[in-house]
Amino acid sequence: MKKHAVLTDDLFALGLGLFIALVALPTLFSPGIQPWGWASSIQEWVSPAQAIKTVDAKSSLSAGMSLAATLVFLLAALMFIDLVRGKAILPNMSRHAVVLALGYGCFVLGHHGILATTNASKLKSFGLSWSMGLTGEAGYLLALLAGLLLGNLLPGVGRWLRQGASTELFIKTAIVLVGVGLASKTLGQAGRAGELIARGLAAIAEAYLLYWAMVYLLARTVFKFPREWAAPLASGISICGVSAAMATGSAIRARPGVPVIVSSLVVVFSTIELLVLPWFAKWLLPDDPMVAAAWMGLAVKTDGAATAAGAVTEALYQPGEGSLMLAATTLIKVFIDLFIGVWCFVLALVWEFAFPEERATNAEGMKEKVRWTELFSRMPLFLIGFFIAFGGLLTLGLNHPEMGESIRKVEGQTEAFRKPLFALAFLAIGLATDFRKLWSPGLGKLVLVYLVALFGFILWIALAISWLFFHGVPAVASAVGG
Repeated sequence: MKKHAVLTDDLFALGLGLFIALVALPTLFSPGIQPWGWASSIQEWVSPAQAIKTVDAKSSLSAGMSLAATLVFLLAALMFIDLVRGKAILPNMSRHAVVLALGYGCFVLGHHGILATTNASKLKSFGLSWSMGLTGEAGYLLALLAGLLLGNLLPGVGRWLRQGASTELFIKTAIVLVGVGLASKTLGQAGRAGELIARGLAAIAEAYLLYWAMVYLLARTVFKFPREWAAPLASGISICGVSAAMATGSAIRARPGVPVIVSSLVVVFSTIELLVLPWFAKWLLPDDPMVAAAWMGLAVKTDGAATAAGAVTEALYQPGEGSLMLAATTLIKVFIDLFIGVWCFVLALVWEFAFPEERATNAEGMKEKVRWTELFSRMPLFLIGFFIAFGGLLTLGLNHPEMGESIRKVEGQTEAFRKPLFALAFLAIGLATDFRKLWSPGLGKLVLVYLVALFGFILWIALAISWLFFHGVPAVASAVGG
């Protein structure tokens, strides 16, 4: 196996996410110690001096030094990953630095009072008469817009920046850290965590049974695509976007170009969903925030776009402290990712025994055979980090209730990285979205399949399943348990 085949974004997201969480753990045993206390925490502001504080108010670092130190840490992490992968360090350093500066700049700008403030008293203290009330998550939208503009209006700049921006690394590291937040929010109410997990698993089972078969049959019978195209299309459109399309193409030994083309469409359409669906959900479901959150996880493809859509949806509903909306979206995406390996292994077996003539040939002219290692090689490693962070802290908190406040301080430290990582993921999504691909020669029929499947039944089946399992579920942890 090639070295770089092992050194995936999944692996590095697992390592970086757990590293950030582990460094914060001494706080559990001595609440006065906050190892990440020097990191920058972005605040709502009208004067630039208000925008940045340190996580630990007692830190001696100034706001500027705190932000600089945080950026240097993330830059060092990205350069270390390049080093381990055998990439040239210096050429990529400038790309990473610009991406980090753009992502953080958009995130800080999104916290301006005009965009973010929802609290009436804070609005008054800022001397503002009105605000758009988008919360600080407005920074995510600004980062997405910046990426879209650079990637589509300045394609040369976009291509250069894309080499320093990894959607998968950013979003999957953030998802590992979501596990810390989920544990903190559900402490003392473990039933809520179990409820979310049970409902999420049931929703995913329903979706898998319906989505994939319907898209596959649509592609095969109505649009007459061969199996080699229909299977990655079904996985990409119905399951989890790029990861599923690429894994399915590999599992059935399709030609390399097939999943790549499908993945390009997935990225474009996921961005369109991210731009539209949260607002549509808020309009359609004004009193059902958890249904809306689950809908994002089931309907929006790719980890980055789905989790980002969940964050935007949570910001639109503004459920308050202890919100479980993003946790619901993330859990659903986590379970979808968890099943990709199993599903692709099933498809590999089907192709091995039912359609052996359609498998690609290797360099020796022999038909590729399914490997039992497919089951494990397709499992997303970053999910291990999510479950370690979530399960470990939740178990610790349940067995030692006196640690509850310390666990919240651990969450506060990891939040300093989780939220900006989301902003960086939004920027990377924008940079990777090339709307010109929709007009590429020969893509017309593929686009049509996507449109018919997405707007014909996927969105509405996802909405129905979300309603079935999440209608009436409170969006705030403290609202349950008396």
